[in-house]
Amino acid sequence: MKIAVMSCIHGNYTALDAVLLDIDQQKAEKIFCVGDLVGYGPHPNAVISQIRSLDIPTCVGCWDEDIIEGLNSCECSYPSLLAEKRGIKAHEWTNKEIHPENREFLAQLPHSLKQENLAFVHGSPYSNHEYLLPEIDAFTALERVLATEADVLFCGHTHVPYARTLDAGQLQIKVAQGETAQEINFNSPLKRIVNVGSVGEPRHGRPNATYVIYDTDTQDIQLREVPYDYQKTCAAIIEKGLPAIFAWRLANGLEYAERADDPTHVCTR
Repeated sequence: MKIAVMSCIHGNYTALDAVLLDIDQQKAEKIFCVGDLVGYGPHPNAVISQIRSLDIPTCVGCWDEDIIEGLNSCECSYPSLLAEKRGIKAHEWTNKEIHPENREFLAQLPHSLKQENLAFVHGSPYSNHEYLLPEIDAFTALERVLATEADVLFCGHTHVPYARTLDAGQLQIKVAQGETAQEINFNSPLKRIVNVGSVGEPRHGRPNATYVIYDTDTQDIQLREVPYDYQKTCAAIIEKGLPAIFAWRLANGLEYAERADDPTHVCTR
């Protein structure tokens, strides 16, 4: 069976529409979403309504959490005061825009989902704010997958797609207690981490939306990249009064982080 997994739609309805059309053409039988339906983009209600109408199993993302909990869940590390102000402005705009029924929908989303040997989370099994980057050390990566008791862990949050295979083999660790040390050996089965990228705010150097098709029979992974009319979303970002830099980032498929204006600054949320 083919399944589609997507993440980080961020209020970009035009991108979501294009991805759903591509999923249909790929003949995927089921769709999962690993969160961040809102934030940055101009159409949060349209995105949530579409996800609800299609009854797509969805995890809660960090932006979704912030809308429900009022920024209390923040574990951010903005590079500058300006970047933090932009984030707050986007949060306030989204918070005012969101319809009550859509807010209620976000509030009931689970942290993780599981289907047979597949697990789905937004950031990591421990936190929606943890980045599972492709370069994290193998032991940490393996531990994150083992924590789900699944063979394949699908995640998002970084906005950069990748598929990483953690080969099967014997692992050896030493646990020290006082002056003694215990050596533990165990066999690790083959595991995988699949980051599905971002539908609505890609950061892989191109404006195209990304998601993943996974074949549960062959274990084949396709990192899909879907062109769409991103300029339409950029125009809507400006029209809605959201920070113009969001349109620049979307058009370039890059994260923009200016040099810290205060290197000692720590987010106070």
